[in-house]
Amino acid sequence: MSDNEKRDRVLVVEDDAGLAKLMVEELEETGREVRAVDSVEKALPLISEWSPDLILSDLRLPGADGMSLLRETTELHLPPAFVILTAFGSIEQAVEALKAGADEFLTKPIDVDHLLLTVTRVLENRRLRSEVQRFREVFSGDDFHGLVGESRPMQALYDQIRSVARASGPVLVMGESGTGKELVARAVHEESERSDGPFLAVNCAGIPPDLLESEFFGHAAGAFTGAVKRHEGIFTRAHGGTLLLDEIGEMPMNLQAKLLRVLQEGMIRPVGGESDRQVDVRVLAATNRDLDALVEEGQFREDLFYRLETFALSIPPLRERGKDLELLAAQMLRRYNLQQGRNASGFSESAMEALRQYPFPGNVRELQNAIERAVTFSHGEVVEAEHLPTRIRNYRPDNASSAGGGQAAADSLLASLTDGPVLPTLDELELRYIQHVLDQVDGNKRRAAALLGVSRQTLYRKLGNGKDSEMAG
Repeated sequence: MSDNEKRDRVLVVEDDAGLAKLMVEELEETGREVRAVDSVEKALPLISEWSPDLILSDLRLPGADGMSLLRETTELHLPPAFVILTAFGSIEQAVEALKAGADEFLTKPIDVDHLLLTVTRVLENRRLRSEVQRFREVFSGDDFHGLVGESRPMQALYDQIRSVARASGPVLVMGESGTGKELVARAVHEESERSDGPFLAVNCAGIPPDLLESEFFGHAAGAFTGAVKRHEGIFTRAHGGTLLLDEIGEMPMNLQAKLLRVLQEGMIRPVGGESDRQVDVRVLAATNRDLDALVEEGQFREDLFYRLETFALSIPPLRERGKDLELLAAQMLRRYNLQQGRNASGFSESAMEALRQYPFPGNVRELQNAIERAVTFSHGEVVEAEHLPTRIRNYRPDNASSAGGGQAAADSLLASLTDGPVLPTLDELELRYIQHVLDQVDGNKRRAAALLGVSRQTLYRKLGNGKDSEMAG
């Protein structure tokens, strides 16, 4: 008998004292906690106080009958499993009981082995129903295609998503790291007429540059060394649906030109192919980079930028979303309670105040990681400030560093970075600042990239370029 089964509570409602005693003894032998009463009037207060997992009730009882007890229990938020017992079994009674919500219908005389098997089965089914209910409560709240937020900036974003979804051109989704750009892209897809088609996402920074074209457009057999067979690219696989190009700012210039042709003509040519193919794909691009600045620097095509910018969605950072933070924290708490089998009911005032003060440069993703950690280390009913990451519980607006400490802090930081007999070059200054940010986050490159506003691949590349410098260590 498992620990879960040992905790099962069974209420027997039976006016035959001998049968009630037999069922109690047999069920207690299985490790379950069992109580018995002889009427509905006695059962009702016990159900309220004791919350049984299963009720075994005779159909015919003095006063109110078993069917009335069944109807009472079905009104509960999470009703117990229910098995009707009767010496007057009939098809009509069985159908009536099952329609009213009973899990099983057994006739007397009771076969003990059959009873025990039935109890095990209906309790397991109840556990499954309970899990489904809990999942629904966590994941089917007042959200918008997975996006959670009631603030004005988020309500405005939802309206923009609905409007953009009705169009057919490319969409540029902009936002800081961790704001939920892929969720916004999925929402556009789900709101559009393409919702029945595929939704695919590819991270432009996560694929080696020399493989990007093949991954996008496919290749013919023998197109290059190792291309032993034909490969369908992601544009072909997304035909009839939506394709998200994440971290579009990292796309090489030569591929940007080919993407622009796809957007203008709807045609692709596989690597090594001899003819073009028509594709019907709506392209969404996401970035946390300033594409306008990249255009000025010559790192992003101006014509592609203007084509993507036709429909632009800007996701507000978490620090501008007001009480959405508390809403998100509560939802994440329920989620990680469920995943980890914990029962934390909320946050202490000190914990919530620490969350409110912290600027969350990593936005919703950073909040999610913080709540997951807090639930893991919290063993009580309330999440305390001590369960939050150190950087959050120790953060104070008046001692914030370059992440938001004002002009005086920025001037002080610049002075420290340029301190020395010889002024550093621009590349050296950049490396020093990167190292400063890494020191602030204990070497966490994911968080450093979020603070710097670049992808992790870009961060690694900059550190790699400066490997001969003492600052790149």
